[in-house]
Amino acid sequence: MNSTQSIILVAIIFGFALLELASHRYKNFHPTPDDTKLEAGMFLLLIAVTQPLIFAITGALCALAMPEAKAAWADLPWWGMVAILLVADDMTQYLWHRASHTPLLWPLHRAHHSAHYMSIRITYRNNFFYYLMMPGLWFSGVLIYLGFANVYLVYVVVKLTVIMGAHCAVRWDEPLYRHKWLHPLAWVLERTFSTPATHWAHHALTNADGVGHYKGNFGNLLFVWDMLFGTAKITRKYPAQVGLPDDLKYGKERWFTEMFYPVLKSRRTNSVLAPGGATFAEEETDPNRDINVNSGVNSAVNHRP
Repeated sequence: MNSTQSIILVAIIFGFALLELASHRYKNFHPTPDDTKLEAGMFLLLIAVTQPLIFAITGALCALAMPEAKAAWADLPWWGMVAILLVADDMTQYLWHRASHTPLLWPLHRAHHSAHYMSIRITYRNNFFYYLMMPGLWFSGVLIYLGFANVYLVYVVVKLTVIMGAHCAVRWDEPLYRHKWLHPLAWVLERTFSTPATHWAHHALTNADGVGHYKGNFGNLLFVWDMLFGTAKITRKYPAQVGLPDDLKYGKERWFTEMFYPVLKSRRTNSVLAPGGATFAEEETDPNRDINVNSGVNSAVNHRP
């Protein structure tokens, strides 16, 4: 990530952070010290290690394999570059996200769902290897070599703004649903981009209320992919609680386990991050599970096995 992109990213984060502070909605969640370490650590690792490393490797490999192709696509129109990025980066991230809700890859994505609150601070909350293996970052590295650097900078700024807006504690789409005259605009936006209503549903603690949609709404920038591939659910409502029922029952994982699994394994009872622990089917959000979803999250988050 170059310095310009870093400055813009910090400005976007700062803007959303001020919005959350001004709204006082941050008072609705109580992150633990482990939450803060995981979120801050993954943010720093992504921008300082993972993304630069991927772009350096792809650049070096492209220079060896096809030196004549450097900046070969630089003359494409900007809209053509954006269209390619939407497929190579955003659609592949949708597919990667969807695949991460399967037994094989779930342990690498679980950390993103273990937050019991919605905020911009959880945007990059994930496992280190989840990002290291993300196909879209590798494809983007190749496209930058081919001449997409300037357009990619703008594309990423737009994408990060949408993604952070979808996680933000301040739900920017609420006014669109309150005012009937704005419903046509809401109809277009919610079917095009990820919004708080659709993305919060993906983080829901349970699907039992008819709002949660844990096995869908995977889109990052575009919600179009969910519409196209049949994983969309639009209710214009927000789940009462977010997080993982498994954490309520057994206590939360340690931050370093969530960040560096499978290098580090969990010692928690019944965990997908432990050898011989719970299976994905046992841990995934299930409205029929024997757990009181109305219980306070904070009664379990401070438990350490």
